[in-house]
Amino acid sequence: MYLRMVLAAALLPAVVLMVLIYRLDRVEREPIGLLLALAAAGAFACIPASLIESFLMAFVQRAVSGETLAFVEAFFVVALAEEGCKLFFLKKLSWRSPAFDYRFDGIVYAVAVSLGFAALENVMYISSFGLELAVSRGLLAVPGHMTFSVFMGLAYGDAKQFEADGDEANRRGSMRRALLVPMLLHGFYDYCLMSGSEILALVFFGFVVALDVAAWRTVRGRSGRDAPITRRFF
Repeated sequence: MYLRMVLAAALLPAVVLMVLIYRLDRVEREPIGLLLALAAAGAFACIPASLIESFLMAFVQRAVSGETLAFVEAFFVVALAEEGCKLFFLKKLSWRSPAFDYRFDGIVYAVAVSLGFAALENVMYISSFGLELAVSRGLLAVPGHMTFSVFMGLAYGDAKQFEADGDEANRRGSMRRALLVPMLLHGFYDYCLMSGSEILALVFFGFVVALDVAAWRTVRGRSGRDAPITRRFF
């Protein structure tokens, strides 16, 4: 009974958010099998991400100390490892998929990977520290992973269009943004919580609200003007 409650509390926020994003993909909805595979890959990404974090932390703790440690850990350990692993599995499973034929698909795929990651992470946290974490993580951590992934998927979809255009320079630039932007957002999110600063604790809530609004507007805007990925002539 307790295990079922833990699983329900941990998985429900991710499922609800995935359904919301899926329903916004009105032009051509993605295959359920592909989305499930992406979510499973996102959950699996927790393993290499945690291993990379452990390796990087062992190095960072020898090289950095004091207040700088929280900053480096947030941006260059946790955010880099987690967002890097998400992007790796996102590209591995979806880049060459025939279903990836609209720019909004990039957001849908990135969200699927990220919510798979967030769901498993949620299960581990709640099973380790108790159901009392379910509300805070359901309102903050899981949506946080989703909002980071919206900006990953935005750049990822653009990269696919640039590839179709034969524009290799902009494709590479978009793929860099697909990692850098969510990494910076994730890093700042974690740093606000890890720093111990009361001022940053207050900034955190404003940041979360602004990020949620920006992500939702991005999703609505891109879904409303979704277009097929085709060769454009300039």
